[in-house]
Amino acid sequence: MTTLSEILREKSDEHVFSVEREATVLQAVQMMNDHSIGALIVRHAGAMAGIFTERDVLRGVVGKQLDPAQVRVADVMTSRVICCTPATSIEEARELMKTRRIRHLPILDAEGEVVGIVSIGDLNAHLTTHQEATIHQLHEYLHGRV
Repeated sequence: MTTLSEILREKSDEHVFSVEREATVLQAVQMMNDHSIGALIVRHAGAMAGIFTERDVLRGVVGKQLDPAQVRVADVMTSRVICCTPATSIEEARELMKTRRIRHLPILDAEGEVVGIVSIGDLNAHLTTHQEATIHQLHEYLHGRV
C-alpha cells in the first residue's frame, strides 16, 4: 500500500508556504502567484489556524465584490481543515478529497505540525506515473522482453 509519505518524498524540495491570519487577501494571493501554488497554510501564534485556497478567494472576496487589499485572510479562510498523516494511504486520501470536495490536503506529523501539502494534482500525477510504469512492464511482458 502506497502512502502519502511517498508523495512527500517526491516533493521533498518543496517548501510549505504559510501566511499569518492578519495578512490581507491581496498579500496572500500575491504569495500564491509568486510560488505558483493554490493554497497556503494560515498560521496564528505559530500554529495552523486554517487553510487559504483559491476557492476562498473566489467565494469570499470576488463573489462578494470585496477589495482584496481590505479583507483579512482570517475573514475568508477555511478554518475546519481536513488533514492526514504521512501514513495515510493514497487511496484513502483520494477518497477523502473526493467525498469532501477539497483539492488541498495538509499532512501533519505526530506532533501536529504541517510537514507538507498534497493536492489532487499531486495524487493524479503519482497515479499516472505508476500506471505508465505498469503499462510499460505489461507491454514488455507481452512481447517477451522480461
